[in-house]
Amino acid sequence: MAGDLRQELLAYLQELGIQPVCVEHPEVFTVEEMMPHVQHLKGAHSKNLFLKDKKKKGFWLVTVLHDRQVNLNDLAKKLNVGSGNLRFADEASMLEKLKVGQGCATPLALFCDKGDVKFVLDAQLLEGGHERVYFHPMTNAATLGITPEEFVTFLKKTGHDPVIVQFDG
Repeated sequence: MAGDLRQELLAYLQELGIQPVCVEHPEVFTVEEMMPHVQHLKGAHSKNLFLKDKKKKGFWLVTVLHDRQVNLNDLAKKLNVGSGNLRFADEASMLEKLKVGQGCATPLALFCDKGDVKFVLDAQLLEGGHERVYFHPMTNAATLGITPEEFVTFLKKTGHDPVIVQFDG
């Protein structure tokens, strides 16, 4: 299934005129496991968190620089959802909303979302002067890179206007 979705994603990117760089590697479940396979790629690598707002029952996909520490209470305050209200969502919800399982969270899966997931983006991924930004392409056995401009095009076409958050300072 992941292979089919990956092909759908690549076809979607091609329709948008996006030419990604893709690197195959062993299946990885953490950023630490991934980095030895992709550290030679110039650009910004990402870490992705799939969260649930326990009060409003909303879903959030949060994409930050790979080495960023994210405090969920601080993030909840920045997003105005109230401290203590953000939790990690379960795998069943991620499969339902984004069609990917544990270890495969990626903003590229937003092309599967029907508008249920809000997208939060670390400002440094767009403003850091990176040649490319890297994400899993629906599988954690590969990493795909596109330019920040291509990423913004992708987000707009999927109907996901990102909530851009400054995590520095």
